[in-house]
Amino acid sequence: MKTILIIGIGAGDPDYITMQAIKALNRVDVVFLMDKGPAKQKLRALREELCRRHIKDRSYRFVEAPSPPRDIGAADYRASVDDLNREKQAVFEAMIAEEMKDGETAGILVWGDPMLYDSTIRNIEAIASKGGHGIDWEVIPGITAVQALAARHKIPLNRIAEPVALTTGRRLADGFPTGIDSVAVLLDGEDTYRRFADQDVDIWWGAYLGTPDEILIKGKVADVSDEIRRSRHAAREANGWMMDTYVMRRRRG
Repeated sequence: MKTILIIGIGAGDPDYITMQAIKALNRVDVVFLMDKGPAKQKLRALREELCRRHIKDRSYRFVEAPSPPRDIGAADYRASVDDLNREKQAVFEAMIAEEMKDGETAGILVWGDPMLYDSTIRNIEAIASKGGHGIDWEVIPGITAVQALAARHKIPLNRIAEPVALTTGRRLADGFPTGIDSVAVLLDGEDTYRRFADQDVDIWWGAYLGTPDEILIKGKVADVSDEIRRSRHAAREANGWMMDTYVMRRRRG
């Protein structure tokens, strides 16, 4: 039997990792990495630092494979994501078959928490359901970007007795969900918050949370949307990648 541990490692600060995740790391014989190119080397460096810092008196190795690219221009978004996940499953299956011995444990270190806008759980579940590799698997939660954002801005996600919605920029483009005044937004590559500059809405935005490159901006959307857009695009240009999230809330009355 081979064991796969899907380990949430937090939103960027090495101190975000939980004691449960540290215990999981110390069970690992091999760490699986997806190579996403030179622009994402900081993400790999963080994973390596976490292992160096927290794995004690245990030998382990890294196994890396190229991450399949997603067709970002595809007309059918869901279909393009399904295709990407099938390709990722093939990569993981190859690593499990070729890079693990029976009785070994592999760790997949997931940015943030594996349950929130990440497909690693789906991919490993699909592989396990085939039954051809004899694997057991577990999920270890982590600190999400949404949690880190709220902590860094010192805010609650919702007002008293009110709900909050977790959503994407793609969905927010259609407006706030019915009956919801607070939204936490991930995966917004289109600066969707700018659509609300003519409304009475506040925003708390953050990028590269918990890392040395962290940027935090807050205020009324009408007042700070241009600043966020400039900062966001300048940072993407400088770093080659962008990982940001934000909370928006309608003002009362």
